[in-house]
Amino acid sequence: MIIAHTINEVKEHVIEWKKKGLSIGLVPTMGYLHEGHASLIKKARTDNDIVIVSDFVNPIQFGAGEDLEDYPRDFEADCKLCTSLGIDLIFNPNPSEMYLKGFHSYVGVDTLSAGLCGKSRPIHFNGVCTVVSKLFNITEANRAYFGKKDAQQLCIVKRMVRDLNFNIEIIGCPIIREEDGLAKSSRNTYLNATERAAATILHKALTKGEDMIRNGEKKSHTIINEIKSILEKEPLARIDYVELVDSDELQPVDTINGGILCAIAVYIGKARLID
Repeated sequence: MIIAHTINEVKEHVIEWKKKGLSIGLVPTMGYLHEGHASLIKKARTDNDIVIVSDFVNPIQFGAGEDLEDYPRDFEADCKLCTSLGIDLIFNPNPSEMYLKGFHSYVGVDTLSAGLCGKSRPIHFNGVCTVVSKLFNITEANRAYFGKKDAQQLCIVKRMVRDLNFNIEIIGCPIIREEDGLAKSSRNTYLNATERAAATILHKALTKGEDMIRNGEKKSHTIINEIKSILEKEPLARIDYVELVDSDELQPVDTINGGILCAIAVYIGKARLID
């Protein structure tokens, strides 16, 4: 496996792979890889001749007071996992490599980024779109893989690719969960034992909402209120949002009709968990 720290290193290898007509799959990550990331990598390995994993904690998607400095990092462990999964190249740049002095160019998607996580993290998705755009250009990947846990991010990246005519296919992969239902996340490491047990309330609440819809409930406010009532029974849970939105424009819906997304964000201790 190649370990590259500069953009030029990656581009040199990409040029050679492209000359040979090899397809490239990209898995963008912020490192501290877990089973969820592994599932993306395995899918990319199945679909492509070459797999690149980016391992970069992107500073421009963190707002003031967020957890940029505390975000978990273990590059050595990341390399071991990537090696075991047959990755061809792991790209681990410094922020100064990705954002040269005088950097002023950003990419954003209006409307889709205004609600849900965008309400409390107003700069987040511009940072995501900017770094992902750069990674697409650097790697010239044919396909890129994102987890469906970050549903708003996946929707925004797909829209950006469509609107800006990127020559890349975006593939969403299923949520990977712990045995008790908690979605895999690098931020789960922030939870102590008591908080970890409390965090299972997210999956319980969402499962109840899903059951209500499957049993014919159509009123969004009824479903949202029930999910909130379950979350509020957990003393350590602090709700950021509970919303039902359409799966295309991510706008709130009053009545269940067609494809919808039920999205929640909940603080457990200092960890902000989404599902």
